[in-house]
Amino acid sequence: MSMLDKLKGMLKGHEEQAQKGVEKAGDAVDQKTQGKYSGQVDSAQEKLNDQLGNRPPSEPQ
Repeated sequence: MSMLDKLKGMLKGHEEQAQKGVEKAGDAVDQKTQGKYSGQVDSAQEKLNDQLGNRPPSEPQ
């Protein structure tokens, strides 16, 4: 069993909390780097949410 499969099993039923954690971690990285890598951070957040089966958060309009 791969590490990703183990993570998915652990997060089952807690997808929303995992998504919030991914977003919070990305925001922290953006803050520490003063937004220098925001494009790469956003891309990583999307890929991680896709791998974990989470939908990306809806953007406020």
